[in-house]
Amino acid sequence: MNTHPMRWPRRGLYAITPDEPSTARLLARVEPVLLAGAALVQYRNKCVDEGLALEQARALRDLCAHHGIPFIVNDDVALAAAVQADGVHLGSADTLIADARAQLGDGAIIGASCYNDLALARAAVAAGADYVAFGAFYPSGTKPAARRAPLSLLQDTAMLGVPRVAIGGITPANVGPLLQAGADLIAVIGGLFDNSDTGTAARSYISRLEEFSA
Repeated sequence: MNTHPMRWPRRGLYAITPDEPSTARLLARVEPVLLAGAALVQYRNKCVDEGLALEQARALRDLCAHHGIPFIVNDDVALAAAVQADGVHLGSADTLIADARAQLGDGAIIGASCYNDLALARAAVAAGADYVAFGAFYPSGTKPAARRAPLSLLQDTAMLGVPRVAIGGITPANVGPLLQAGADLIAVIGGLFDNSDTGTAARSYISRLEEFSA
């Protein structure tokens, strides 16, 4: 249970890990992103068994703690609790937000995927979500069949009072309209980890975020 909440930035680059079978290589790819200034890291791996997931999540948790970056686990509340993650990210078919809060504690960061659905976002915030995520805003290599979300959704959810995360095919070249529409955090997988130099890729996003924060 997370009894010592980590302060987390409400704006910035939200790095989501790729499907990487080698824990050592995963850490080597993620650390430059942390050094570049990522705001959050989410562990997401759909291709590993429970044992490797536990190993990777624990190793990433330690790496993120070393750099002072909050660490989130995708979907799996039990795994988040086992490695004392800073929080969990839930889809619409995952554990209920209230149940996740009961398991992880008041200090946990709990995010919710809301796709292209304003009503889902309102319900998530009412249930105690700390942030809501929308997308895909652009064609996504990670989820080619993902529902597409309109830019107007970011504007329409400003009144919810929690950070809004944009995801789906985001590059430094196309992130501008999302930031102008009100996105607080930019979630990226392929745009970071499809590059051999993940640190340089992360800095490209962060420089664009800083342009819109100035």
